Amino acid sequence: MRKFIAAFAATAAAALALSGCAATGGQDAGAENEIIVGASPVPHAQVLEFVRDNLAEDAGIKITIKEFDDYVLPNQALNDGELDANYFQHLPYLESEIAEKGYAFEHGEGVHIEPIRLYSSKVKSPDDIKDGATIAITNDVSNQARGLLLLQEAGLLKDITTESSVLNLAAEQNPKNLKFEETQPEIVVQLIEDPKVDAAIINANFVLSAGLKPEDAIFAETVENNPYSNVLVWHKDSTDPNIQKLEELLHSPEVKEYIKQTWPNGDVVAGE
Repeated sequence: MRKFIAAFAATAAAALALSGCAATGGQDAGAENEIIVGASPVPHAQVLEFVRDNLAEDAGIKITIKEFDDYVLPNQALNDGELDANYFQHLPYLESEIAEKGYAFEHGEGVHIEPIRLYSSKVKSPDDIKDGATIAITNDVSNQARGLLLLQEAGLLKDITTESSVLNLAAEQNPKNLKFEETQPEIVVQLIEDPKVDAAIINANFVLSAGLKPEDAIFAETVENNPYSNVLVWHKDSTDPNIQKLEELLHSPEVKEYIKQTWPNGDVVAGE
């Protein structure tokens, strides 16, 4: 998955650095060691801050972090050359973005997993969710399928696949005739207290940002063999060696220990 160009002429590299080419992040000659990375505030930016403050100097790079509160703009910014890389998304979401929008991106190995959880202010267990209940769920394709898989794991749906959506859900897959309230992932967390919503499937970074506690969830996604690992992403035409250095730092023992110590309750789980 790491598809860096192994070597390139020094003259070409110098010309590229001076050119401000959008495909390689638009760095100038005075910032050849800088890498600009887009990230969600929690936990991605926190992890990058740890790398920046503790590991980057020894690796010879300078990390500048640009935070985004949604899932759309970081890929647009990377595609437009405003970023050198981004770190906010799991692999299935990246793949759906590439398929839908034609982004020419590459990615590294999985850094961490943020288990999604089912929250409710009305019931204490998935078993208490009644027929015809309304579930708040994200409207982006990959995370919606992930949410439906979570409901299957909780015993509320069946025969769900990664291609499932609320629009193609057959009656036999939905024996409790659940209804769904679709909205942007950053909005779902606000619907827990909505009188019309019985439970909400919330992405972990928004759980963390909202100050929710994982122990308050009524059901959590299994981490073992979980395909939704978050990755570092860059433009496929990039020849910036700082990206490879950052990719290596994100998989260092120091970062794994930082994640373990910072989120001991399993909100964020370092990849193996």
